[in-house]
Amino acid sequence: MKIAFPVEENKGLDSPVYGHFGSAPWFVLMDAQGGDLEAVTNEDHHHEHGQCQPGRALGGRPVDAVVVGGIGAGALRKLQAEGVRVFRGVEGSVRENLDLLNSGKLPEFAFEMTCAGHRGGEGGCRH
Repeated sequence: MKIAFPVEENKGLDSPVYGHFGSAPWFVLMDAQGGDLEAVTNEDHHHEHGQCQPGRALGGRPVDAVVVGGIGAGALRKLQAEGVRVFRGVEGSVRENLDLLNSGKLPEFAFEMTCAGHRGGEGGCRH
């Protein structure tokens, strides 16, 4: 299984998981079977709210799952349409979130858990 972790800076397994999928500067991609890591720059990181293109953000690399602190409904819908499972990460590193994912302790995102925007403190982010 290939897992994408949105991160603010690339520190491999020690990278802190970022709070928002679309605006993360980087993604750390982890092959859970082989343990291989790859860092990918988010090519869609300056999109307008609601216009996230997950495939572009991930540089066209296919993934099976995403672990992130927050995500908008549009990005969640697009990822799920591609068969990608999206899990709600916790504050901490890629390593810590990977351990939680492997032990079944991270919930899958539901639409009522998604971000609605960040304009002027409004928007009702629920993470």
